[in-house]
Amino acid sequence: MIEWQWREFDELTGREWYAIAAAREAVFVVEQTCAYQELDGRDAHATHLIGWRDNQVAAYLRCFAPGVKWPEACLGRILTTNLARGSGIGRELVARGLQFIEERYPGSPVRIGAQLRLEKFYNGFDFVRDSDEYDEDGIPHIEMLRAGASAESKRPGFPPPRE
Repeated sequence: MIEWQWREFDELTGREWYAIAAAREAVFVVEQTCAYQELDGRDAHATHLIGWRDNQVAAYLRCFAPGVKWPEACLGRILTTNLARGSGIGRELVARGLQFIEERYPGSPVRIGAQLRLEKFYNGFDFVRDSDEYDEDGIPHIEMLRAGASAESKRPGFPPPRE
């Protein structure tokens, strides 16, 4: 079972932050063999969603308000760890992130920088490609944009992922 937790940066305990940083490093630096500065100085300006399983990070993302990173709200550092991959937790993670944005920033469009290989996954949440392909640390990426939610989409459980 996953325990979900939203935290502002200053609310994170040292142990929680260490677990998050370790998970991000394990996925983005070690698994993807990308030597880059993973801690980018933006975390203090983000709201963090952590999915815990057995006191370990199983899923994680960070959310920025409109105007902080891009003009739109945005999700980033979206990951699932080996602890939970293949369980559908990635879909739940993104759905929770989008629901948070809709509740906190109603009607805001959402921008992400996505690995090109995940374009179809994000299409299932109504994200569309909004840039040419670009290289980020040796991995093909694209920017994707999701239009702001309409009144009809403001129902419990939104947004449902499409297959």
